[in-house]
Amino acid sequence: MKRMILASGSPRRKELLQMLEVSFEVLVSDTKEVITKNEPAEVTKELSYQKAMAVAGQVEEGIIIGADTVVSIDGKILGKPADKEEAREMIYKLQGKSHMVYTGVTVIAKSGDMVSASSFAEGTKVNVAPMTENEIEAYISTDEPYDKAGAYGIQGLFGKFIEGIEGDYFNVVGLPVCLVGQLLARFGV
Repeated sequence: MKRMILASGSPRRKELLQMLEVSFEVLVSDTKEVITKNEPAEVTKELSYQKAMAVAGQVEEGIIIGADTVVSIDGKILGKPADKEEAREMIYKLQGKSHMVYTGVTVIAKSGDMVSASSFAEGTKVNVAPMTENEIEAYISTDEPYDKAGAYGIQGLFGKFIEGIEGDYFNVVGLPVCLVGQLLARFGV
């Protein structure tokens, strides 16, 4: 079996990829992310490609998986909050509304100078219940919002505010497992 590499330091992506029961290693790309697109789904594809290509440049051969997740509301991307004030603003925007979570994935097969890449983006609609000011303040006082796009993790404390989703739950966590498995199968994994 070819060497498989996850080009992400996300513990959530690592856990999700383990669901496919394939052996892989983690090699984090230190590439500077450059966004040239405006559409959230296209941004995730672009960034996943950059991450995967950066790691592909470090290895002679293997299958490299890059991924990037963004939260989008009203066409605007919410990244990871820099501080408590930014987390508060994000949660206020999301509470009581629906938004989209997009994860872009790029799989690269590399053997010497031969490189084959395939990218896709998956979108999931997330419905958040209305939240009180006290609930928002209590949530942003935890450690959870600060390393996640949109200032929340559906699989964590914020899950109690999720009224429902339309689409792939694992996509919201950070990796659409079923689609990644199907793409890897096309690459012979």
